[in-house]
Amino acid sequence: MKTNEEIKQVVKEIYSQIAQQSKSENASSCCGAGGCSTVDYSIFSEDYTKLEGYNPDADLALGCGIPTQFAGIKKGNTIIDLGSGAGNDCFVARAITGETGKIIGIDMTETMINKARENAEKLNFNNVEFRLGDIEKIPITSNVADVVISNCVLNLVPDKQKAFSEIYRILKPNAHFCISDVVLKGELPNQLKNAAEMYAGCVSGALQKEDYLTIIHNAGFKKIDIKTEKQIVIPDDILSNFLSEKEIDELKKSNLGIFSITVFAQKPEACCTSGSNCC
Repeated sequence: MKTNEEIKQVVKEIYSQIAQQSKSENASSCCGAGGCSTVDYSIFSEDYTKLEGYNPDADLALGCGIPTQFAGIKKGNTIIDLGSGAGNDCFVARAITGETGKIIGIDMTETMINKARENAEKLNFNNVEFRLGDIEKIPITSNVADVVISNCVLNLVPDKQKAFSEIYRILKPNAHFCISDVVLKGELPNQLKNAAEMYAGCVSGALQKEDYLTIIHNAGFKKIDIKTEKQIVIPDDILSNFLSEKEIDELKKSNLGIFSITVFAQKPEACCTSGSNCC
């Protein structure tokens, strides 16, 4: 991969294409990226169809968990969804917060934002908003969110330390995030690390699990808790685009593990006044 800006451009281009594809096309590729498999594998995505607020037009099968399941969302909450895509998690969150809540989806791909806005308009929701923006510089004022959610997106952000610092900034004191993402245990082969398709496919941009959790801790979060963890198996027909048969066999014998996790963490309560020892 190249510079951070070049990586973002690759992601924008691929996800602009994904926004115009059907759910079945996206589910049969590596996290939706580029149709790199002809077999119908839902590699990462979870089944949303029975959830209140589910809208099939907003479901592009791009997630790797259901962050709203563990997000502790309450009526009237302000929810920020990072990498909101066509609006799938926003609409599920809206079903929980109700009409008194506010949901803001952030996505850096204009085609996705347009698709999400069309979906919200069809549903006649006046408390769901979609903004074009970068997760490394979230277009939200500080201390406004009750809950931040994100689904299989932070692995696509080049500067993850900056992303989690921004999440910390926009959360209210004592508020929290619940994020589903992809992490690694063990090293990817260089052929996968350097493939743009596998970056946009949520694999080669993933961090080691311990490094990911360390970044969250270093951003200032407390009560860090992994709610779910599931191993992901990349099918051979996808791997064969990047690896030889021998290399695939060696990969299977290695200690590499690719996992989807849903992690919860809380921003501490604000200090009272300087020197008060109330924190």
